[in-house]
Amino acid sequence: MSRFLGPRLKKIRRLAALPGLTKKKKSQYSIQLKEKQKLRFYYGITDKKLLIYMRIALQSKSSTGLFLLKLLETRLDNIIFKLGIASTIPEARQLVNHGHIKVNGNKVDIPSLQCHTKDIVLTYYKTYKKYEIFYVDKIIHKKFLDFKIDELLVVEYYSRYT
Repeated sequence: MSRFLGPRLKKIRRLAALPGLTKKKKSQYSIQLKEKQKLRFYYGITDKKLLIYMRIALQSKSSTGLFLLKLLETRLDNIIFKLGIASTIPEARQLVNHGHIKVNGNKVDIPSLQCHTKDIVLTYYKTYKKYEIFYVDKIIHKKFLDFKIDELLVVEYYSRYT
């Protein structure tokens, strides 16, 4: 019977923590970085844009982590995804970029537009030549997110840079 002689850390990362294979412990920095990357990849934004959102959240009077999630959840591409117009966030970005979306009667082609409650989102389907109207009635709370995220670790990560 043979044993695996390839790169051990790749296996450990893929299979999660298996005791007895390594002495390495995850640092606090690596845990914070992983949470930040989860946030980045889920919403499809760059480090620079996330840093901008973080600076805005730091200036708010409410909880920084929750305000950061509110900023990310109220982006137009995410609203379109949550309303069910698009099946994925990248698809929602493409719908906005191609000009198929109107917000409050104005044609919008910026996926990072911040929506507010009582905004009216119109989608135009050229194949059917009709509009569908959706209302943004509430901002999604943290407990309704599709994935588990510890936003305080992201705030701690960015506290080094701001």
